[in-house]
Amino acid sequence: MVSVWDGLGMGWSPDRDALRGRVAVVAGATRGAGRGIAAALGEAGATVVCTGRSSRTGALRSDYDRAETVEETAELVTDLGGTGIAAVVDHLDRVQVKDLAEQIRRDHGRIDVLVNDIWGGELLKGGPAEWNTPIWELDLDKGLRILRLAIDTHIITSHHLLPLLIDTPGGLVVEVTDGTADYNASRYRLSVFYDLAKVAVNRLAFSQGHELKPYGATAVAITPGWLRSEMMLDNFGASEANWRDALAPRAGDNRPPAPADFALSESPRYAGRAVVAVASDPDRSRWNQKSVSSGQLASEYGFTDVDGSQPDVWRFITQIRERGLEASHDDYR
Repeated sequence: MVSVWDGLGMGWSPDRDALRGRVAVVAGATRGAGRGIAAALGEAGATVVCTGRSSRTGALRSDYDRAETVEETAELVTDLGGTGIAAVVDHLDRVQVKDLAEQIRRDHGRIDVLVNDIWGGELLKGGPAEWNTPIWELDLDKGLRILRLAIDTHIITSHHLLPLLIDTPGGLVVEVTDGTADYNASRYRLSVFYDLAKVAVNRLAFSQGHELKPYGATAVAITPGWLRSEMMLDNFGASEANWRDALAPRAGDNRPPAPADFALSESPRYAGRAVVAVASDPDRSRWNQKSVSSGQLASEYGFTDVDGSQPDVWRFITQIRERGLEASHDDYR
């Protein structure tokens, strides 16, 4: 079962045992979509190895100077009903990732779900004022760092961890990116480097799906919509509890209001519930090599975000905004 209904007509709620006994690895679980995915796997009862560089130990340095740690994510997983395990790993370091694979083999013997969510390029891509800058005017070192963080990390991780996933049929690999393959194919995404990074991750799911199919495993690319990550909420001076206030700041607040489409934003848990839905589906192989959004999967499986809604900003963008039409945001959540 992917989900349960509460019997009182109140709507969808997670199945706390949907992934009980499954072993998942979320690579890049410190914050944002990675933390949300780890949390959703936890609320489905999974054992989740949460990796990242930001740690209470200070052993590694993240590209972000932020307070979130991978240990906090692991604790959240446990609090939600799963078993969270923190692993401090730099996924650009082949030795560290190889050591991670060996540790997982010793402790668990296998991986049932691998989520490649490693990113770290949010500051490097810059803000709106820096988008649409031609490649010859961009900082080359920053651009190449974006590619390393977004592509090399995923490839290194798959190289070392996929042997643990193919031993038993039914494994799932999720590549997390921004924009589906169909959407990105006809639209330029911010800059040459960002565009290439996000397109490549979609293609990586396609390629891995080809290689995994003979082993009875599935690879799918999943994109969140407008993600209310910790960094995004900080940018608008809001929290998850009062994120709607960012649409209409109070008098005296010097921050500009969030764009109107922020009304269709989603919590990181929403993408996580998308991952759980696919992982829980006995027929998940139908998604092999596909590229889908959290909103598409919510429509397919019926799960909701933490507020009970089903936001689908990508559908709103393509059906309404890009056509210059008007519609209520409420119709798309």
